[in-house]
Amino acid sequence: MELNNISPAAGAKHAKRRVGRGIGSGLGKTAGRGHKGQKSRAGGFHKVGFEGGQMPMHRRLPKRGFKSTTLRFNAEVTLTTLEMLGAPEVDMLTLKQAGLIGDLIRVVKVVKTGVLTKAVKLTGIGATAGAKAAIEAAGGSLAQ
Repeated sequence: MELNNISPAAGAKHAKRRVGRGIGSGLGKTAGRGHKGQKSRAGGFHKVGFEGGQMPMHRRLPKRGFKSTTLRFNAEVTLTTLEMLGAPEVDMLTLKQAGLIGDLIRVVKVVKTGVLTKAVKLTGIGATAGAKAAIEAAGGSLAQ
């Protein structure tokens, strides 16, 4: 096989439809564009959301809400997850290696969902008031 012998698979390439090339072609005169109007012209297009000069919908409706861009760097871990992990000492690296949080995560907080029976020492991880009480009741501790 040589580079000059390579050809596309059968049916992969097909000729572009030639429009506006006379009456006999079946697509002469207006070439399938209808009569007049912006859409019939060459270069006749408008941006997404344009409503012919009327105030567009996205500008008529009120702006609402806000989503912080730093939220993607935060993660939550449940007590159930810590129980399943079964490590005596847990920090960010342990959670990342276990695949419980993503690589971009910078802030982790333990939330009180489920039950914790094993003693776990948390380092560099925050916890809600309820989760902190549950961790300390199981014999664990939190350190910043």
